[in-house]
Amino acid sequence: FYSCSEQAWDSGGAAMAASASQWHSYLGVIVSREKQRLEHFQQAENILLTLLEGIHAREPHFLIDYARNLEAFEFTLCASEDAVTMEVPLWINGDALQVLACWPGDTPAGHRPELGTCCLEVPSPGTDLEDWTSAVGVMERGGGAGCLVPGKVLQHLKDLLVSAIVRCQRRFLLQPGDLSAENLQEDAMELSLLICSGWKTVRFDIVPVVRRWQEPLWLKGQQNNRGFPEGSLRKATEEAYFVPASPHCWRSSTHLPILKLLQAVDTLKGPRLDSLRLLDQLRSRDWGEEGGKGGLTFNHLKMVLLWSTELFPSPEDWQDLEGSIYRLLVILLCCLATWHLPHFLHPEENLFQGEPRDLASLYCKVESFAQDPRRFLHFHFGLPVRTDSWQADPSTRALLQVPAEDWSYWDAAYFDILLSQFQVYRIQDGTCCSAMSQLLSKIWREIPQQT
Repeated sequence: FYSCSEQAWDSGGAAMAASASQWHSYLGVIVSREKQRLEHFQQAENILLTLLEGIHAREPHFLIDYARNLEAFEFTLCASEDAVTMEVPLWINGDALQVLACWPGDTPAGHRPELGTCCLEVPSPGTDLEDWTSAVGVMERGGGAGCLVPGKVLQHLKDLLVSAIVRCQRRFLLQPGDLSAENLQEDAMELSLLICSGWKTVRFDIVPVVRRWQEPLWLKGQQNNRGFPEGSLRKATEEAYFVPASPHCWRSSTHLPILKLLQAVDTLKGPRLDSLRLLDQLRSRDWGEEGGKGGLTFNHLKMVLLWSTELFPSPEDWQDLEGSIYRLLVILLCCLATWHLPHFLHPEENLFQGEPRDLASLYCKVESFAQDPRRFLHFHFGLPVRTDSWQADPSTRALLQVPAEDWSYWDAAYFDILLSQFQVYRIQDGTCCSAMSQLLSKIWREIPQQT
């Protein structure tokens, strides 16, 4: 059992200092592992890049992106050993492709197109795409038009990857035990490799991606880059990425745009990413089911951080670690209580869709931490901290569920009220206090049963 320093203090000021020290001691252990994690990632990445170079040599349409700083950045933030998504860009003019909605007739029997999927129609003959797409294969669509088939592109990439592995082994560029390609046999929309770097194994999910320029997204409340560095939202969303969703349809990927926004958040003052690190450690260790599994993922927490950045745009909101973490916590608890976490770039999409059973259990675990964090801020070997005896506060739960009835409450004033509910700090700003008072009056007047 390893515990952060805990001491009894007589004065209120000393007790606050001890509490701050406990938060930072816990964070310090997490941060101390980042350099080692980065080294493991880079060693595994070097092996993968060697394979991609062999693929590119045989098929120039599969490009190598050596600027993998975003994937390395994410890997060091995440506490668990989640797979690293590596998108292999296609050297084709994506702007020349027509994006068309997938229809049931586009897929054979037994395959249902997912929500938000699309077909990428190849333009008429005479373009630079014709030779390559004819070699890979296109799918005939009504009217004689042909569409780029993601399943065939993925199979082509898989064949080249297997060939590259064999060549590297014959040339002794790979040592026994460097990688496992067993997962390549699975019928999935990514090519999974397990690459060993020292004693650490990193899983890479390799997917082909078609890139297109697009008009930057303009989202409600985000037009003025509220909370984000100037221009970061435009830069993150000016390019669209399409990856395989099924053997016959593509889907829009927000993997890289979200990472670009996280990198932009990292340039701001305050312990924003430290808050993400700490909560992800708790997610991995204490908030999952047996074996660390559960309904909450690192991707969910990334969305919570981005919403926190927009809803709390003032630098004063991010001056200390504890206050920063509670800003993420109130948004996370609201999402768990309402079973609704909107995607940051596509708010109409609910990332908690279809997971109510897991979320009900998670809510109790997260609220127990919010009410008494000191029980959790230590590292231990064994079972997670027990939360089954925790009695949730019904008034807090009711207040958290208000947006389930009316999502217009999803704003800074509402989350300021939640922060006060947890007594993290006393709001001094007169404008914030006035907005909170007006919103509370509206809640009592319009939704009295919720309060």
